[in-house]
Order: sequence, then C-alpha cells, then structure tokens
Amino acid sequence: MTTDQLRPAVLDGAPAFPDGLPLTRVRVPDRERLLGRLAEVLDSGMLTNGPTVRQLEDEAAELLGVPHVVAVSNCTAGLMLVLQAAGVDGRRPVLMPGFTFSATAHAAHWAGGAPLFAEAREQDITLDPADAEARLKAADAPAALMATHVYGTPCQTEELQRIADAAGLPLVYDAAHGLGSARRGVPIGNFGLAEVFSMSPTKVAVAGEGGLVATRDAALAATLRTARDYGNPGDYDTLFPGLNARMSELHAAVGLTWLAGLPERVAHRGALVAEFARATAGLPGLRLALPEDGDTSTFKDLTLILDADAFGLSSRQLATALQAEGIDTRRYFHPPVHRQRAYAHLGQAAQLPRTDRLADSVLTVPLWSHMNAATVRRVADAVVRVQSFAPEARAVLGDV
Repeated sequence: MTTDQLRPAVLDGAPAFPDGLPLTRVRVPDRERLLGRLAEVLDSGMLTNGPTVRQLEDEAAELLGVPHVVAVSNCTAGLMLVLQAAGVDGRRPVLMPGFTFSATAHAAHWAGGAPLFAEAREQDITLDPADAEARLKAADAPAALMATHVYGTPCQTEELQRIADAAGLPLVYDAAHGLGSARRGVPIGNFGLAEVFSMSPTKVAVAGEGGLVATRDAALAATLRTARDYGNPGDYDTLFPGLNARMSELHAAVGLTWLAGLPERVAHRGALVAEFARATAGLPGLRLALPEDGDTSTFKDLTLILDADAFGLSSRQLATALQAEGIDTRRYFHPPVHRQRAYAHLGQAAQLPRTDRLADSVLTVPLWSHMNAATVRRVADAVVRVQSFAPEARAVLGDV
C-alpha cells in the first residue's frame, strides 16, 4: 500500500502539507554576523588552532557555568577521547543505554572498551539507574558508565553519580542533544567527569560539524587539548595515540553565531512542544517524551510514544499515514543500538525487553527552532485526524 493509495481509500481532503514538511530545517540565526566572522577567519590566514575556537570555548563555558570547554571536530571524537583519558581499555565493559544513537557505542568500541547495554526508563527513555546499577554489579571489571540525554531530556544525574561513585567508575554523558538543557536548573555540562555535545546540523546549536566537551576537571581538559591534536604537546614528540579531532576556525565561527540566542531558541522549542501536547491531549495511546518537572529539554526531537493497541496504529503505520499528509518522520531510535548488526556479536539483543518495546513505539515528527505555533498545530491536527481513521487505515495498511 502506497501513500497515494491510502489517501483516497481512507484519508479525505488534501494533505495537511501538500508541499511537504521536512523533519528538520536549518536557518542561520544571524547570517550577516556569520559572514563577517567567516571573513575575519579567512583574512587571518589561520584556519585551525586559532582565536575563534578559543572564543567559542570561552563563550560556551560561560553559558554553561563550567570552567573548561574543549572544542572538537565532532561529538563522537570527543566521547572517544574522554573515554581514552578515563582509562577505558582492554575490552572492559562500558555500561550504556541500549536506547541511544549508535555513536555512543561506537565511541566506547574505538576507545578500547566493550559496550554493555542497559534498560531505558519508561517515563522518558533515558538510562534506567536501577537497571544500570544491577548490570554493573554483575559485570566483570567494568571500565565506565555512560548515559545519554535522549532528545535533550536530562538523565537522572544524581542517582547515576551515586552509582558511578559506589562502583568507582567515571561517569561520561553523551550530551549530543543537550546543549541548552538543564537538570533542576543546573545546565547540562556540569555533570559527571565530562559531558560531550554535538553541534551537527540537526542540533539546536550548529557549527556545521563539531562538538564541545564540558568538564570541571582541569587535568582532563588539558589532556583533551593535547589528545585532539594527535597527542602532540607541541614538539611532535607525541605523548599518547591521539586523534586529529580539532575543530576548524570556520566551524567555530558558525558555532559562535548559533550559540548566541540559544536559551531563547530552547524556550521557543519548549513552547512549541507544549502547544503540540495541548492539541493532542486526550488522544488514546499517545504520550510525548518529556522531561521531569523542573528540568529543561532542548527538545532536539519532538518524539511521540505510542501504545499501538490504544492508539489504533503502530508507529510504522502512523509514519506511513503522516507521509500521506506530507509530514516527514523518523523512528529515533529504531532499531535500538543493542539490536543493530554492528553489535549482534555481543549477544545482548534479547536482554532489554522494555527498551525494545519503547523503540518499537517511538515516532519523531518535525520540529525546528524557527517553526511557528500554527505549523505545530497543523502537525498535531494531522495526527488527531489520522487517529480518527485508525481502524480504516490499519485495515488498508496492514503490517507495514
């Protein structure tokens, strides 16, 4: 069944978005200021290891309220270098959520560790501290604990720190989605040994490509500054095997432009999610992935969690129906990383039933920092309309 067949068979009227609504759309906040910064970089003749990267680090540190921020080429490289500096090696277990982007596991693998997956919390799909603690206790010589602020939703930072301290392990956060989030008023970036942000094009603050490592540990920050430059302290007598993980001056110029106004963009995204929640309130079998009261999420993604029996459609079926409405969607994160082919050899695919169920239930719909409330309401109205035709749509779609 194609979306063209679904519309005359089930959905009446014109699509909600005849020209299509993409999942993400990037708009530079201050184009003129960016062009000026890029011109300054080009005129300087210094494209790396220059003052623009240092300015980005300083401004990010001030925004987050942390003493040290180290800019890197991307979030994955930052995670790899943090784990290496934390002593992850020897294929020892690095415990992490199964519900995360694959880069979390890849970073542990490339740093020399072995991913060990744990369950997600029912409420917000972040790492379940109780399950993580139980699996750590059963693990053979674990090397580190990793957690992910999924969609920008803050983890249970206090409980995770207690668990890491009790086990004598470094706690590292994949904060790719979290630049602008806060846990009980404290900006993400202040927790664990380090938190690593992404500034890739789908994030709320963009550098084109790039990442930021936030830490309160001065020694770690110094190590990372050497590690991102091959492990070269400046005399080419490398201290350890590092990476070429430098952020370019050009990317830093883009990042500075996006860093300005970040709190306002995060607040706007939160208001849009609240608008969507109001418009879909009362729909059976649908809830949103939301932070706890008192926490702030960037809402890097607006993700629905469906109970297929109550809603009447699975996430796959809803995705197909919304495609017929011109609405782009993604199933972040499906399959969860522990079920991906890259990690099938670990034999952990059957150990996370809650995570599997949640991953089968999620569907991400469009949300941009410059989207307006009317567009969000149109997306919500499309979801409501599709649900009203759920029996008919399910009969036509089958098990897509």
